[in-house]
Amino acid sequence: MAFDESGKIWMDGELVDWKDAKIHVLSHVVNYGTDVFEGIRAYEIDGKAQIFRLEDHVKRLFDSAKIYKMDIPFTQDEICEAIKETIKANNLTACYIRPIVYRGYKELGVSPVNCPVNVAIAVWEWGAYLGEEGMANGVNIGVSSWRKPAVSTFPNIAKAGANYMLSQLANMEAKDNGFDEGLLLDVNGNIAEGPGENVFLVLDGKIYTPTLSSSLLKGITRDSVIKLAGDLGYEVNVLPLPRDLLYIADEMFFAGTAAEVTPIRSMDHRIVGEGKRGPVTEKIQREFFKIVNGEVEDRYGWFSPVD
Repeated sequence: MAFDESGKIWMDGELVDWKDAKIHVLSHVVNYGTDVFEGIRAYEIDGKAQIFRLEDHVKRLFDSAKIYKMDIPFTQDEICEAIKETIKANNLTACYIRPIVYRGYKELGVSPVNCPVNVAIAVWEWGAYLGEEGMANGVNIGVSSWRKPAVSTFPNIAKAGANYMLSQLANMEAKDNGFDEGLLLDVNGNIAEGPGENVFLVLDGKIYTPTLSSSLLKGITRDSVIKLAGDLGYEVNVLPLPRDLLYIADEMFFAGTAAEVTPIRSMDHRIVGEGKRGPVTEKIQREFFKIVNGEVEDRYGWFSPVD
């Protein structure tokens, strides 16, 4: 995925040229990883950009900032409008959206409280995160040797940049071992999530996904899948899930803003089900894409138009 550097990035209330969107090397975020962010998608529906669950994403951004005592100098409504403004400025109808809140440049030291809180928003075109082939036929996953930190040691529900250092380790390890992506367990050895995706299992026609107590992000696409699956008549169980279930599941899939709904064809070199997208996964995936592609009515009120 290459950037089109001819566009604009929103920084603290102003649109600046892509190549001028810079911060100082001694900004607190560079040295200590003090940022929170969101990943959001806008889909093209009837020739216009429609942002998927914009208000929910922006609320989570503010919740993450609150956990880290970062007072965002804009309201949630102002950030929503800024996201729309940035999409329009870049003439995009389908894109990935990255709002980021970070501690900027003033002084250094572990304490961030005297450093300013800055906000930036970038948008760009981004296709299937795990590839079109993976979207159709599934990806190959391996359990990482790295573990998610216990809920009492680190705020896993905050979507913070520092959390993704662990995600990087798990992803790189997976690639080194010949997998498409990794899967992390929690401190107790239960299933947690992928480096950037929530995970779902299908067993005997029922759907299972780990609970938040297993140190995972409260995913918005995860929540969307739970709603869709329930409306399609499936029983969805949110529980602590032992690793063993990974090897006997009939189907598995990832869910996330970037991954959308991506089937898993193998786990730790063990074929999942028939080694391809299973019927439950396919039904949920098709329903998800019908909604985000505007083929059916937005019955959940998930979209915010960019006028």
